[in-house]
Formats: sequence, structure tokens, C-alpha cells
Amino acid sequence: MRIGSSIALIVIGAIIAFAVDYQFASINLNLIGFILMIAGVVLLIISLAVAFGGRRTTTTTRSGIDPASGEQITRQDRRDGAY
Repeated sequence: MRIGSSIALIVIGAIIAFAVDYQFASINLNLIGFILMIAGVVLLIISLAVAFGGRRTTTTTRSGIDPASGEQITRQDRRDGAY
């Protein structure tokens, strides 16, 4: 969804900057369009960096002896580095 949102910002910004000819007295639509396009490109770069970045997994193994039964217990905790 992040990549799609970024592309949507780029497209909306391009439409506002290049296709809209309406003029307001105090609002520059060309500037707003360029700001939206720049924001879309920045978000697209961040989204691609997060999407193709390596996932990190941390596995912790603990061993111990249960005091009640005397059996050896091994426990593994796995944490994914997903955002």
C-alpha cells in the first residue's frame, strides 16, 4: 500500500502541476503539484528501501532444568525484525 500511495501522490501532483489551468489569487497550483510529486518520490524511495531491506531474525535459546521434575527444558524465542 505504501508504494501505491507514493505513486498516487506523484500522479496527483503531476495532474495538478501540468494539467490544471485554473488560477487562484493566492494559491500557486503549480507549486502544490511539484510539492506533491517530490513528496511522492521521497515516500517511494523510503518504501522501496523498507520493502527490499533484509529482514533480521533473532533467535534466543535458553536451557535449564525444571526444579520440580528434574527434566531439562529448552526454550527458543524468535523475533522477526519486521516493522
